[in-house]
Amino acid sequence: MPELRKDYILDRWVIIASERAKRPHEFKKEKVKKKEGVCYFCPENENLTPEEIMRFPEKGKWEIRVIKNKYPAVKQEGDYTIKTHNEFYTFSDAYGSHEIVVETADHKKQLWDLDPENIKNILNVYIKRIEELSRIPGINYVQIFKNHDEAAGTSILHSHSQIIAYNKIPHIVESEVKNSKNHSNCVYCTIIQKEKDSYRRCYENKNFIAFTPYASRFPFEIWIFSKRHITRLEECELNDLSSIMNQILIKLKELNTPYNFMIHYSPIKEDGLHFHIEFIPRLTTWAGFEYSGTIINPMPPENAAKFYRGEN
Repeated sequence: MPELRKDYILDRWVIIASERAKRPHEFKKEKVKKKEGVCYFCPENENLTPEEIMRFPEKGKWEIRVIKNKYPAVKQEGDYTIKTHNEFYTFSDAYGSHEIVVETADHKKQLWDLDPENIKNILNVYIKRIEELSRIPGINYVQIFKNHDEAAGTSILHSHSQIIAYNKIPHIVESEVKNSKNHSNCVYCTIIQKEKDSYRRCYENKNFIAFTPYASRFPFEIWIFSKRHITRLEECELNDLSSIMNQILIKLKELNTPYNFMIHYSPIKEDGLHFHIEFIPRLTTWAGFEYSGTIINPMPPENAAKFYRGEN
């Protein structure tokens, strides 16, 4: 029977349409060979990209490269102050920095082909960019995210993620901070304790746990949380974080699914938002009903967790 569920703390609802459920292999996307021209992200084509910001290693052949986005959503120009005119019109210049993180020099590899050590290096690059961009006056949040495949919002095959540092804290992060403060202790710490032995638990190591959220919006949606209360990426034990990300990515590769991930951290350490990463596979298309505010998910998170655990 379909079930209506609410997010743990946000006013966000889903219908878990179990009667529409399919087996994991029925969600699998077929591999489509795409015609490609010149890849701007490949080694030896560095002169074709916008300005390089940093590379790892710093000298010689690079493994990871950070460049400016050729078509930035935000720019360090204008006034970053958000203001309201005539009661209803709130606005500012879209102020900030938009960057691309080329995750590997190997055009044939995607993030799910990289080993935990490679992923750890990418996470270290994220930390450096968050630290650097956060020092810019007017920057209130550094959003790190990945779009994999066209259905998830990218047109470039070469594996990369993006950084948008801008003058607004994302609404979802603001909501998480606000609703977390409605509880005397960290609400996510409590949720972790409840989920670590639930049917939605997927992976666990010394420092991190991954589970499919109770009110999953998308088939095979999965979240990673630090088991101890930390608020920012630089506080993470990166060996364990990269290891659990690797486990998730290997399973996403089995489905050949488009996906996004987003890093959620506390805008100010004192806000206390529990650090986490959300992986959003893009195996279904929203129809009209979803835009009314309630999402239909045909894959119960309990079944998705079985897939991640290798039980089906």
